[in-house]
Amino acid sequence: MDGAPDPHETIRRRRFARLAIAAAGTGILLLVIAGPRSLLLLGVGAAALLAFVMGLWWTAARRGPVRILAAGLAVAAPVAAIVLYTAAGLLWLVLLCLVLWAGAASAGWTALGAGSPSTTAREHPAAPPSRPYLIMNPRSGGGKVGEFGLREKAEALGARVVLLDPDGGQDVAALARRAAADGADLLGVAGGDGTQALVADIAAAHGLPFMVLPAGTRNHFALDLGLDRDDPVACLNALTDGVELRVDLGRVGDRAFVNNASFGAYATIVRSRAYRDDKIRTILRLLPDALSRHTGPHLRVHAGGDTIDAPQAVLVSNNPYRVGDSAGLGRRDRLDGGVLGLLGVKVDTAAQAADLLLAPDSPGLTLLTTHEAVIEADTPEVSVGVDGEALALPAPVRCAIEPGALRVRVPRRRPGVPRAKPRLDWRRLYAMATTTGRP
Repeated sequence: MDGAPDPHETIRRRRFARLAIAAAGTGILLLVIAGPRSLLLLGVGAAALLAFVMGLWWTAARRGPVRILAAGLAVAAPVAAIVLYTAAGLLWLVLLCLVLWAGAASAGWTALGAGSPSTTAREHPAAPPSRPYLIMNPRSGGGKVGEFGLREKAEALGARVVLLDPDGGQDVAALARRAAADGADLLGVAGGDGTQALVADIAAAHGLPFMVLPAGTRNHFALDLGLDRDDPVACLNALTDGVELRVDLGRVGDRAFVNNASFGAYATIVRSRAYRDDKIRTILRLLPDALSRHTGPHLRVHAGGDTIDAPQAVLVSNNPYRVGDSAGLGRRDRLDGGVLGLLGVKVDTAAQAADLLLAPDSPGLTLLTTHEAVIEADTPEVSVGVDGEALALPAPVRCAIEPGALRVRVPRRRPGVPRAKPRLDWRRLYAMATTTGRP
């Protein structure tokens, strides 16, 4: 019967629930057996973690001798904890407990259904295109277009392919507009997210389906579409056996984005000309002033009825990112929710930095969902990172969401997006583990 639970899946999850309970219980039992020494174990671990986080903050926010001392603290804290554990004869216990609790968490998430593939938008049937037009950047991702033979394979499937000049200077948006005017019935890109966004904007404006070939370095948009970033050739199957997803498109000023627009410290740094030539040194040089607000504009963010004053960093995303699991800011559960995600960070001291990283409800972190956000500044222009590309836009900057604006053609068979890890509900796990009989 449709909707009936799979008995084999139920049994499998029950077994993982029992494994999770057994592993977590064994770890707790070991601490009880250790007696008072377990308090030393927990105290030293907490102190080392706090010192490590504060050392990282001072390393990022200070210069000169203070930065060197802070880096030393960040390295010395975990080393000192290991030395103390070894001297007390507790290192084996620490490592064993960590392995047990990590295994318990992994088994618990499996029992609760994490990791099974899902889709970030509803699928719609789609006929194969007759005049697909693909723009490929041969420089993206270290030369993935040539490495995977994407041009030849796409042309064999009937696509018209245009390779961008390796020296740059071509107007990607103009190429896409010309293709639409010439009768293309699908626009696609093999390249990074910034190039994807430019062509996606043209496709949306002309009501054409858009196709993603993950040939860039990161390709976060492809990741959230459930595509295989390691096999861009498989994405060409969308030309012959594809389905269509209707997803949202973000807009910052008059520029579209498929992933996010960032403001504040990161945007200020990546806009520096020196950043392209020496990223690490430029970050170390500019980050202290950016974090202390000695450089960059004073920002004020308005989203719905909320206001964030003077944040160091703001990220506005096309649908909210996950923030509660190990995927962190790398994944979005939906691309068709019709809302922006907004993340604001405001930290002034090492203690606040530690609280931000260690406490999920830190006052230094603001998480919102909204249909519109306005970023004001005390300067005429604001540095913005749009899908990884550095821009300067006139202030104030308006960010908005365009629900269902983009038709994305994807292969019918694709890995999908793993579901977010649920909260580890130990009561539920215990109930699953102690259930007897056949499902």
